[in-house]
Order: sequence, then structure tokens, then C-alpha cells
Amino acid sequence: MGNETQLPPGPRMPRALQTAIWFRRAQWLMDTCRARFGDTFTLRIAGEGTWVVTADTEAIKQVFTGDPRLLHAGEGNRILLPILGANSVLLLDDDRHLSQRKLLLPPFHGARMQRYGELMEEIAAREIERWPLGEPCPLRPRMQEVTLEIILATVFGVAEGPGMDLLRTRLRRFLDLSTNPRNVGVIAALGPDRFGSIPFFRRELDRVNGPIYDVIAERRGAGDLESREDIMSLLLRATHEDGSPMSDVELRDELMTLLVAGHETTANALAWAVERLCRHPKKLDRLRAELAQGEDDYLKAVVQETLRLRPVISIVLRRLVEPMEIGGHRLPAGVSIAPSIHLVHRRPDIYPRPHEFLPERFLPGEGDTLGGPAVGTYTWIPFGGGVRRCLGAAFAQFEMEAVLRRLVLARAIAPARPASERVYRRAITETPRRNAEVVLGPSPAAAPAARREPVAA
Repeated sequence: MGNETQLPPGPRMPRALQTAIWFRRAQWLMDTCRARFGDTFTLRIAGEGTWVVTADTEAIKQVFTGDPRLLHAGEGNRILLPILGANSVLLLDDDRHLSQRKLLLPPFHGARMQRYGELMEEIAAREIERWPLGEPCPLRPRMQEVTLEIILATVFGVAEGPGMDLLRTRLRRFLDLSTNPRNVGVIAALGPDRFGSIPFFRRELDRVNGPIYDVIAERRGAGDLESREDIMSLLLRATHEDGSPMSDVELRDELMTLLVAGHETTANALAWAVERLCRHPKKLDRLRAELAQGEDDYLKAVVQETLRLRPVISIVLRRLVEPMEIGGHRLPAGVSIAPSIHLVHRRPDIYPRPHEFLPERFLPGEGDTLGGPAVGTYTWIPFGGGVRRCLGAAFAQFEMEAVLRRLVLARAIAPARPASERVYRRAITETPRRNAEVVLGPSPAAAPAARREPVAA
């Protein structure tokens, strides 16, 4: 191939039109391009440059195992700069990323997740008690309330009181603004630096930064800091390789990253899980029965299948620092290679009957009839992969399991409308079009379920 670079084929429509379609119907655009151009194709998105989107698992392996000095994820996430801040682990590359990631890893250790579990279930049970019965109830905003309370408890570790109320109120407002599709569209149009200087945005940012910095200052001086288990306290005790602690600005940026990344995405994934379950009543009955028996295998499979079929993020990005050959294409420096979570999760050679909701595919034995247990490093990628895999992946799955366990055991769940909800793109996430609208009822008795229900859609 020599040293010449050549982009894969892609749609010829103007960049502005491609951008407009992407921000409204990203998954449709990828499906259409894959049908026409194959597993790898080129898109041109305003403010983002050129993307080479791929569902080729060998190419995805190359990306996730490639040299991170040549494949910059931080540059690909730059649209989030005004919201997260320049010190966010999502926006850093090279040595700065590795250094910051090391500081953030210990709070997400598996053993600590178990200690958070009881708190997650308590919060979920308390919130679920407030949800209305016998009338249409959109679950996505209510799941947002649950995930925000869980983040405040596990990440900030703050107690009830005026400071907590102020932080909660301002975080809700800021998170709503930062995930509003129109605002994200403005960031894309203006660029993150120009958007970040808009007076209205600066005022909103200052409003939420104030109470965050207040909590940081209060916690630094707390007499029980060494014994606390919340994530902020663990980060306050962490030190860089030279022995220096994280600065207040670093802490603010990482706390905001955990808020934005862990609040919206997990709430959307939970909404999708319920939307799928209530339209598959036999699977919902099986889940309830097995949970009532204290068994969690099917619950884990439901979470995995939800994240496969309805990933809340459609792609991950790596910007090429220099020309590279990936998936048989020699790509120029400056383009972004974009493994498509959506497309690889729907490859029929990996996931037979890919459009069906089949948690059984993730169970040993039962999954054998569907190609075997399906979790693979380069084929099940809702959290990305490689050294940039989401730090909070285990936390998010654990949280989904805790909330679903409480909801399924506490309430009967039926869809408010017979038709499945369409995918709706909200900012950079994919959500249920009607916010997972259901009708809840009193707790049903756990009906006995066949241990190996025939796998039917």
C-alpha cells in the first residue's frame, strides 16, 4: 500500500447534512452506511473533523490494543471540555492520562463495590416508594433521580442538610443543561473553547462549582477523612507520583466527570432495561422468580443484554497522531477512528438474532444455542476498551443490578403503550423516545419460572 493514505468510502452528502443527521439519528446513519459501504466507512462531522467508523472486530482490537500515544482518546472527547474541565481523565492523553487514571482506579476496586451495594439498594428502595402506581409513569427522569442520589452518597458522601440540598439542586440544573441536545449542538457549532466563554454558561458553571468547592474544602478539614469510604475522600487521600495531593481544580474536574458520566448514562441504561423487560413478560417473570430465590445470574444477563442491544453511547473515538494502518486502511494523521458499539453489538455472526432481546445468550449452557456466551473483549464493548475502558464500568453494572433488583421485586411493571419505544438521541446518548413510560402496580407474588425458558423474542 506504500505510504499513501486513503479513507474508506462514505456518504457524499455535505458535512453539514451528515452532522445534522448524526445528532438526530446516529444509529440509523450508521446502519445505512454499513448496509451500503460495509463494516468500515467515513463520516464527516462539523467540529469533529473526519471519522472512520468501524464494526470490524480485528480493527477494533487494533484500536484497543494500539499505542495510546498514537491513538488519542482525550482529543476525541474535547466536546466535553466546557462541562468536565481540562483535568478530566476523559480529556487527557499520554502521561497525564495514565497518572490521573492511577489516582482514580482504587475507589472502583471490586471489593469496595460490594460495600456500596447495600447503600445503592437502600436509595433505590426509598425512591421507588415515591413513584406513582396505576398511571403512566416515565421512568427515565425517575432513574435520573435514583442515580443522582447514588452518586451523591457514594461519590460525595455528603449528609443531609442545607449544603446537600444546595448541591443537589444546582447539580440537577447543571446536568439538565449539559445534557440538553440543543446545548451540545451549540458546543459542536461554536467549538468547546468559544462555548465555554459564553457568559450564560460561565454563570451556570460558577453556580454549580461553588457548592462543589465548598464540599471539597469542608472534607479536606474533616477529622474523619482517613476513615471515610466515599470516593471523594479516597481521592483527597490520593497522591501523585511526586507525593503531591490532587488540587481542588483537579478534584472538581474528576468529580464532575463522575457525575456526568455516571448519572446520565446509567439512568438511560436502567430505563432501557425496564423498557425491554416489560415488553417481554416471560423474561420479567423469570427475573422476578430467580431474584426471589436469591439468584442473580439472570439479572446480570439482563444487564449485559440491555447494554448490548441498547448501548447508550454509539461509538468511541481515537484521534490518530500520525498515519496508521487499521483494518486494511492506511489512515492519515488527524482523522478519528471510531469503533461502533452499536454496529458490532448487532453483528449476526457474533450475536445470532441480533435485534432480539435475549438475556439467555449471556448464560453458559443456554447461550450455547445462540452461539455461546457472548461477552468478548472486542465484541461486547458498551464501556469501550483498552487502557481507556470506562473506569466506572463495574460500578455502573453493579448499580444497574441493585436498582433493578429493588424495582422488580417491589413492583409489577407493564408498558404504558404496546409498541416498543424508538431510540431517541439526546445530546450524545441514546434514550427511549417516551422516556420508558410504564404503569407500575403493587408487588406481585414471584411466580415460579422455568429454569430454562425457551429463548423467544
